[in-house]
Amino acid sequence: EVELAELLLNLHPWAGMVRFGRSGGEAMAIAVRIGRAHSGKDKVAFCGYHGWHDWYLAANLADDKNLDGHLLPGLKPLGVPRALKGTALPFNYNHIEELEQIVRQNDIGVIVLETIRDKEPEDNFIGKVRAIADRTGAVLIFDEITCGFRITIGGTHTLYHVEPDIVVYGKAISNGYPMAVIVGRKAVMDAAQESFISSTYWTERIGPAASLATIAKMKKYDVPTHLRKIGSLVKSGWQELADKHGLNISITGIAALPTFAFNDKNGLALQTLFTQEMLNREYLASKHVYVSYSHTEKHVADYLANVDEVFGIIEKGLNNNNVLEQLEGPIAQERFKRLT
Repeated sequence: EVELAELLLNLHPWAGMVRFGRSGGEAMAIAVRIGRAHSGKDKVAFCGYHGWHDWYLAANLADDKNLDGHLLPGLKPLGVPRALKGTALPFNYNHIEELEQIVRQNDIGVIVLETIRDKEPEDNFIGKVRAIADRTGAVLIFDEITCGFRITIGGTHTLYHVEPDIVVYGKAISNGYPMAVIVGRKAVMDAAQESFISSTYWTERIGPAASLATIAKMKKYDVPTHLRKIGSLVKSGWQELADKHGLNISITGIAALPTFAFNDKNGLALQTLFTQEMLNREYLASKHVYVSYSHTEKHVADYLANVDEVFGIIEKGLNNNNVLEQLEGPIAQERFKRLT
């Protein structure tokens, strides 16, 4: 634990303390608890997806029980105390005016942000969020459970030259072993001493050992550069094949986590057909690709050869207006709406 903490603090010169957890959602709950303890304020403004805990799902508590879930469709706040209504307030990525309005109308103690997910920050968005946190005295938490260590060794925020008060990483740091870390400024993290935050599992050694080994290999082989290369090949391949088959798709996400979507009124049906036909070709494929260091250019070429076939099936289905007839099961459900 000490060796990993020292390594993380070397990667984050602005920070002074580290705490460990075992899952991303748990680590975000720890970070928000510390942020609230330091600021002495209950209300949290957030952007992005941050797990299943009460602090987050409280955003979906509406004035009328029948409206519960209207902010983030698909995430029902059943079991979340209604007394938490109004304590978690969402804003959309790159919409700084929404955060400005929230802090004008509320006494915000914590601001939580996924540094990057599907979109690049525009017009110094992240820097402006930092400035708002400084002005209001709010603790700024960057959730890098998804993006951290995939784009660069350490935090994606370093690319934008903006330092948070706390940054949170998850299983990417340990190559999938249960592990999460909360890295923060000493003055902020000290608040944890006055709050009860504890678990027996946080002291086992597998997670820290896996993290040390993973980070060492990431450094030795420059893993983020490989992830960007492979992900970029996937993105360009998707677009080339979509153009070939006359399909209208949108491609988003960082190179290490590329995503595509069909721009069609029956987009979910098309996505379901894609997954079905790729599964028939022995690929467990969705609209996302989570790039791994083990992926090679040949893997990408083989994958795209199968995508070519499946895009051809989708093209024919659209031309013949029989997409639904080709489905062997129900249409996939739409996931919750992301704020990033």
